[in-house]
Amino acid sequence: MFAYYLRLALRSLRRNPALTVLMVLAIGIGIGASVTTMTVMHVLSGDPMPDKSDVLFYPRVDPEEALYFEPGAEPPHQLTYVDAMNLLRDARGRRQAAMSGGGSVVVPEQTDREPILIETRYSTADFFALFDVPFLHGAGWSAEQDAARDRVVVLSRALNEQVFGGGNSVGETIRLGDDVFRVIGVIDQWRPNPHFYDLTTGPYAESEDAYLPLETAIELEMARSGDMSCFGDERQSPEQQQRSGHCMWLQYWVELETPGDRDAYLQYLERYSEVQREAGRFERPNNVRLHSLNEWLEVREVVPDDVRLQFWVALGFLVVCIVNTIGLMLAKFLRRSGEIGVRRALGATRRSVFLQYLLEASMIGVVGAVVGVLLALAGLAAVRLQPVDYAAFARLDLPMLGLAVGLSILASLLAGLLPAWQACRIAPALQLKSE
Repeated sequence: MFAYYLRLALRSLRRNPALTVLMVLAIGIGIGASVTTMTVMHVLSGDPMPDKSDVLFYPRVDPEEALYFEPGAEPPHQLTYVDAMNLLRDARGRRQAAMSGGGSVVVPEQTDREPILIETRYSTADFFALFDVPFLHGAGWSAEQDAARDRVVVLSRALNEQVFGGGNSVGETIRLGDDVFRVIGVIDQWRPNPHFYDLTTGPYAESEDAYLPLETAIELEMARSGDMSCFGDERQSPEQQQRSGHCMWLQYWVELETPGDRDAYLQYLERYSEVQREAGRFERPNNVRLHSLNEWLEVREVVPDDVRLQFWVALGFLVVCIVNTIGLMLAKFLRRSGEIGVRRALGATRRSVFLQYLLEASMIGVVGAVVGVLLALAGLAAVRLQPVDYAAFARLDLPMLGLAVGLSILASLLAGLLPAWQACRIAPALQLKSE
């Protein structure tokens, strides 16, 4: 019976090709536009570390002066050096790391080669284990090396290929600016999306080219990137600002394994804030936060507003396409009322007529899915040409491909329900009498 309905549906679609093309295009264009924006939303709002996102937390405290304090205001997004080092020293989590972004220049030994501008990450020792950074060669530095301000560096795979030809460069030296560093590790390809551990350099920024101990970077006064917010009237040198308790510029992450650990750490932050206020450092009432990774992404609203707007506009456009398809199908099915009346008079049930026309609608959805996927691929290619930092992520993956096909068939079935229902309700006696 299914094969019979399929033949009838194909015959019906071929009978009026212009109307069939219009319905396919209506569904396909709606699917193409919506899947394009859904894919962008999907890749931009994904979990950057699905295996660890529930154990990574971002703590915040409020060290600022009482002046301009507003009850209920959010604490600063970053920590001062003093607070970060205090939390690091107390080590209330399984792992913890303080960090900041920066930049430098690789000066080649060969005089005929051009210097290379690179992005750097200054961090304490737990950075690599905290974020499960994959290594090709070597390893990261130890807490002792950080405290000793050793001139050591971990390179990205791309920079290692550019400078050392991709071989095992552990033990080699590299000049960053005026200083020489010893290579102790090379990481594999690693680019979390979003760039969650430091959103100040851009939520979809590339991973850094080189990683250095935080204390070494501060001592050498290496260039830093991202935000720095200071309070108070003291005039300080750049190094004094970085090591002070008046300038907030460090990101801080901690690994907490259980919900009980999270509760305990939040209580620890409350006590820490109280102690600092009693010591005269903090002037404001306790104002602390502890966000999980995904909570932090929501707080910082990493998905651009224009992407959200485009998403809802595309969904609205899909609804308009479905409504137009309903009109086209209704006109098509009701024009065949004579044929339907004959079939009903010969014994066809309402159910069989309904299923036949619903199958025809689903076939339009399948073809519309093909058109929609092609349009979505073209749309995503256009997104990748835009000068935005998330452009490289705009690619159709298997889940979104399945969504495109499923959404297209669902849209066509929804569009076909009313016309199919109207067709199956045609009274055969009245229709034959009118003929």
